[in-house]
Amino acid sequence: MDRLMNFLVSPVLKWALLVLAVVFPLISDNEYHIYVMATAFIWAIAVYGMNIITGYCGQLNLAHGGFFAIGAYVVAILTVDHEWAFWPAFIAAGLAGAIFGFLVGVVSLRLKEHYFAIFTLCVGFIIYLLLEKWEELTHGSLGIINIAPPEGFGLVDFTETVPFYYLVLAFLVLSVWLVSRLSRSLLGRTFLAIRISDDLAQSLGINLMRNKVLAFVLSTVYAASAGALYAGVVRFIGPAEADVVHTFDMITYLLVGGIGTLMGPLLGTLAITWLTQMLQSLEEYRMIIFGPMLVILVIFFPRGIVGGFLTWRGRRLANKASQQGQDGKSQTTVNTPSTPNADKQEAGNNA
Repeated sequence: MDRLMNFLVSPVLKWALLVLAVVFPLISDNEYHIYVMATAFIWAIAVYGMNIITGYCGQLNLAHGGFFAIGAYVVAILTVDHEWAFWPAFIAAGLAGAIFGFLVGVVSLRLKEHYFAIFTLCVGFIIYLLLEKWEELTHGSLGIINIAPPEGFGLVDFTETVPFYYLVLAFLVLSVWLVSRLSRSLLGRTFLAIRISDDLAQSLGINLMRNKVLAFVLSTVYAASAGALYAGVVRFIGPAEADVVHTFDMITYLLVGGIGTLMGPLLGTLAITWLTQMLQSLEEYRMIIFGPMLVILVIFFPRGIVGGFLTWRGRRLANKASQQGQDGKSQTTVNTPSTPNADKQEAGNNA
């Protein structure tokens, strides 16, 4: 058991998952499964962005799906209406996510707890209505078709499923690496202090507003970049991409995998995605099965898959250390020699 536990928390597991992801298109002859995995990776990138603001900084952003749609629409509008290439439009989508994230963050992060969540929920609805009603810019409810795919510069054709899979995988690895570096940095510890308590963070000299806005902007850049990649693979975007349902889907992925953990967003996204795929054959009965399964998972694993495992491991190590300490103390007591001077001093004390 100890060997298995050490393996699950070691870097070897991460390398094993990476190798498995790399060879997946080689061992799978089903192109649809490869496409599903690629889209799951895109959603995982967006969930990593949500993990920054919600998991590390403790602020529940219910407009995350809206920023995902902003990134997708920026790529769609620039490549279709203005004939931009995909990569310049992709960069513009990331910048748009940062700008809109900054504007929303400066206003909304003055609010706390559920007031912030309600405000961002309203922002998400506003984004959805703008995308649906502003027909001159967004084409309204008809959406935008024939979005340009990523260019391979004559080396790779990203309109094919397998090359696009590897492109998304590269962005996912970069995203996980950046979040890993962030969580171990001073900035990441600053976010964790804010999550624990605003008063605690202020007592440590942390500028709350500046760091909350920074976390919010980082999360929206992740969301917009994921949306841009999504537009490049599906090549059709409509207002439904900004539906608040997508935000709650990402919250579900995060809760199932483990909020505030490094591998939780990825494992949660993959688990829910493939569970949904397996239940598709049940048609109208799948939600009857899917709902109770999620409820049971949340009840027995309130910190998610990864968070629950880390909690169990921490308790196991603490119990083991405590047992070793008690055994060492007992051994020291048994092996302590009795000297004549000590016996005389004890007799004097008793007298």
